[in-house]
Amino acid sequence: MLDTTKDPAHLIADMGARARAAAADLARKTSAEKSAGLRAAARALRAAAPTIIAANARDMARGRDKGLSEAMLDRLALDDGRIDGIAASLEAIADLPDPVGDVIDTAVRPNGMELRRVRVPVGVIGIIYESRPNVTADAAALCMKAGNAVILRGGSEAIDSNRALHAVLAEALAGAGIPADAVQLVPTTDRAAVGAMLQAEGLIDMIVPRGGKSLVARVQAEARVPVLAHLDGINHLYVHGSADPARAEAIVVNAKMRRTGICGALETLLIDAAYPGARALLDAVTATGCELRGDDAIRALVPDAVPATAEDWDTEYLAPVLSAAIVDGPETALDHIRRHSSGHTDAIVAEDAAVAEDFLARVDSAIVMWNASTQFADGGEFGLGAEIGIATGRLHARGPVALEGLTTYKWQVRGTGQTRP
Repeated sequence: MLDTTKDPAHLIADMGARARAAAADLARKTSAEKSAGLRAAARALRAAAPTIIAANARDMARGRDKGLSEAMLDRLALDDGRIDGIAASLEAIADLPDPVGDVIDTAVRPNGMELRRVRVPVGVIGIIYESRPNVTADAAALCMKAGNAVILRGGSEAIDSNRALHAVLAEALAGAGIPADAVQLVPTTDRAAVGAMLQAEGLIDMIVPRGGKSLVARVQAEARVPVLAHLDGINHLYVHGSADPARAEAIVVNAKMRRTGICGALETLLIDAAYPGARALLDAVTATGCELRGDDAIRALVPDAVPATAEDWDTEYLAPVLSAAIVDGPETALDHIRRHSSGHTDAIVAEDAAVAEDFLARVDSAIVMWNASTQFADGGEFGLGAEIGIATGRLHARGPVALEGLTTYKWQVRGTGQTRP
């Protein structure tokens, strides 16, 4: 049994050693066995919904007392519908093809040796996240289905919710024959535990941070373990002069207001000076109750708009606030995106296919969209099941990180006695 009285460094070392042993055991489980464990966990979550909601209510009460924003409270909240959604995500992951063992490519050398690149688990993954308790289940399911053990460290604001979710998951998985230590939750809210995870070289193979700038900055600054980073969602949508007005209005309103607190939400709207329906488009946004912050050209159209500051162009609001600017053609839009995008998701609304294809080719973000809402920036919507996050870097995995992003590969070489001259 885990000794929770240990100091954070020793606690993480103990958890890491247990996870390493569990990962070796998990590697021998078949895809069918892993999927059966996930389906058992989904059934258990639905059955335990009243207990989980009661635990979440304690977190919500503390959050309100501490003055958490509405966006943060929305991320924290659990109800019957969201728990059913979490359970459904586990079932969807169970149904996904298992990437472990897939042959990426093969080659035969002139000397007759056969080379194969084969997908294998990363090993032990540490997930450090903030207020979204659904990450507890999603991360556990994705890591386990991809053959990895996982150490979860959620934020203090969701501690009761995370403990309740983990307890249900751990019991159900163990009952289905999955090693109990394959999914562990750091039991302490001591921030030193995060530091210990970041220094756990040799015990943890990869760290995935999910949270705001300060968390990601700390992880990147302190980690001695490889990091798969998820940065801000400073997402842009450019409405080109050729855009269909009805389509543009529907996409912009949905991209901003469907759920303002998710990383795929639109934060900056760029409207081409040649687009004829700018005023109607802006009115459609403000009619939803969204605050508009604009440049001089925007404020000439909507005098009630708040003057945009330099800071606004680099802000992930996660709230019903939208910065907007009028741009003089695609090159100006592309330049703005290069200077201010976080590399998460950027989109164009246009009927001119040549302009749109040029945008798709030249915007260097993890996800680039044409005539679609940025709210689709989600692993489930991409057919990947639940996701660990949206990776905005350029190495290993990019965009929604799901099962394949939680694997690496090894070379298998089959010979018939070849020796090197």
